[in-house]
Amino acid sequence: MSSHLSRFTDRLVTLAKRAVSGVPDTAVKKGDGGYAGWVVIVLHGLREYLDLPYRRLLDILHEMHGIVEKMGLKISELPDFTTVCVRKRELKMAVWRTLLRLSADLHDTGEVQAIDATGLDRHSASRHYANQTDYTFRSVKTTALVDCETGAVLDVHCSMQQPHDTQVGCQVLTRNLDQLQTVTADKGYDWDALRHRLREADVRPVIKHREFTPLDVAHNVRQDDNAYHRRSAVEAIFFALKQRYGDTLRARTWFGQFREIVLKSAVRNIEIAICFKTRFSRVIRSYWSILGKNILH
Repeated sequence: MSSHLSRFTDRLVTLAKRAVSGVPDTAVKKGDGGYAGWVVIVLHGLREYLDLPYRRLLDILHEMHGIVEKMGLKISELPDFTTVCVRKRELKMAVWRTLLRLSADLHDTGEVQAIDATGLDRHSASRHYANQTDYTFRSVKTTALVDCETGAVLDVHCSMQQPHDTQVGCQVLTRNLDQLQTVTADKGYDWDALRHRLREADVRPVIKHREFTPLDVAHNVRQDDNAYHRRSAVEAIFFALKQRYGDTLRARTWFGQFREIVLKSAVRNIEIAICFKTRFSRVIRSYWSILGKNILH
């Protein structure tokens, strides 16, 4: 049976090729010495999956012939770590978002989705570096839309400012209406215009009201508590992302950090899809084994 890493790489290669526009290029062009965009995506995905710095990742890949072959490369053709870093900035954000959407499509979403926000800190920088680069931001406000049934991250919004949750929530939910059935969120997303927009798209909003009047209290009493409390799935996923892939961002630029957050979410979607399939196949094999013994007896 193949390893988790092998299955993860296979799935990542497939999604990376689909994420780039047009027909995927060959892994490396001999004449130009350039690497295809999907190869760069796979390398960054492996770095997140293995939680390694770029230099360490490439050192290890030199000893992993099978994984390198899945990328259509030979050991001697592996890029330098500086090439991997530079090429990540050249790939447009749309490519990384497409990868996230494709990774979310690996899961059959349930009836309840949830949205919430957290802050991800950048890797600590020295005061000298901050003064030289005019580095002032400290964290990235990250809003995630997740499926409560599968734990898949459906969409991510990143901002260096502190926009109000209602504005971000409206933007994220509007572009994902086709994937939503019931949306649950806390009082930070209390906005009647957002509720009306969801209902017009046949999506049931379960969003707590801020209690300014007795009518607001009455609305909250009528809420479906079972659906509302499932929004804790977002906090669990945030915790899992930080625990598994680190709670600090390595990229030095804000747009690099946005790409890093989207990539972490996509890698997690792929990883839990593989783990679920593995557990499911084990259950099926166990079931047929027991059934076969019963038939023999």
